[in-house]
Amino acid sequence: MPPDRTRAVRDLLDGDAGVAHLAVVPGGSIRPAGDLFLVDVARESADQLIDGLRELHVDRDGGIAMEAVDAAVSRPAEEAERRAPGDGSDAVVWEQVVRTTAADAALSVSYLAFLTIATLLAAVAIVNDSAPLVIGAMVLGPEFGPLAALAVAVVHRRGRVGRQAVVSLLVGFAVAIALATLVALLGRGLGWIGPELLGKDRPATAFITQPDRWSLLVAVLAGIAGVLSLTSARSGALVGVFISVTTVPAAGEMALSLALGGGTDFREATTQLGINLAGILVAALATLALQRAVWRRVPRATPRVQRVGHARS
Repeated sequence: MPPDRTRAVRDLLDGDAGVAHLAVVPGGSIRPAGDLFLVDVARESADQLIDGLRELHVDRDGGIAMEAVDAAVSRPAEEAERRAPGDGSDAVVWEQVVRTTAADAALSVSYLAFLTIATLLAAVAIVNDSAPLVIGAMVLGPEFGPLAALAVAVVHRRGRVGRQAVVSLLVGFAVAIALATLVALLGRGLGWIGPELLGKDRPATAFITQPDRWSLLVAVLAGIAGVLSLTSARSGALVGVFISVTTVPAAGEMALSLALGGGTDFREATTQLGINLAGILVAALATLALQRAVWRRVPRATPRVQRVGHARS
């Protein structure tokens, strides 16, 4: 950061109860030229410190890089965690959440590939009435990323991220269903599947075309759990979220129905997909808004900073 900001930044960091270690390297940065700060801070204080640094325009004239520390063997670190307001497991680093979900919302080749493969797996699972294959398709599907990004974008008013998330969802499912339909048509042409599949008894996968109130409840619970997993940096819980929702299986059913001429099944699968997407999104929005409101009530230990209005020299 510019040297003219060093004193203010040092006072900000040194005055925060959640800072464990602080080092300043004068002239340590080449691009942009300036001083380099290295700071270890308790998760509870990270968000308010980032806000303070942005008030000092460090993000504009320098840079802020965040990295999670898995373990720190340090008494000052333990003391900083005790002093910091709130609880580390509940703390939300909003800037990290926004940027992580924004990256997940990108309409990339890998996103399209994963969603298409997951939809194809779901279609194969329906043909064979295989619960394990359905679970595999659910876990593989990447659609929760754009859904979470859309919710974060609405709560934090990030229009560009929100638009990108909507495009990724619409284009992603359209491409995945279209390609899966083509594969299903190929299978029909080879005699592997036929219209009789639509009327076949499928005890393991029949739920895909049976949307009801439980579908909505599961989607809402999955949306809440997914957001909590993202904001608390507990990614392991996301696997349970992926297995809970019926988005990708519904897309697989839609593809099969298009290929085999099943109008009723297509409508029911479309309804299932819509219920799940809407339930997840609404629950994610509500959870994020509640978290933001609650976290704002936590006492802030960071001293107020003097705004810097001049440009970098």
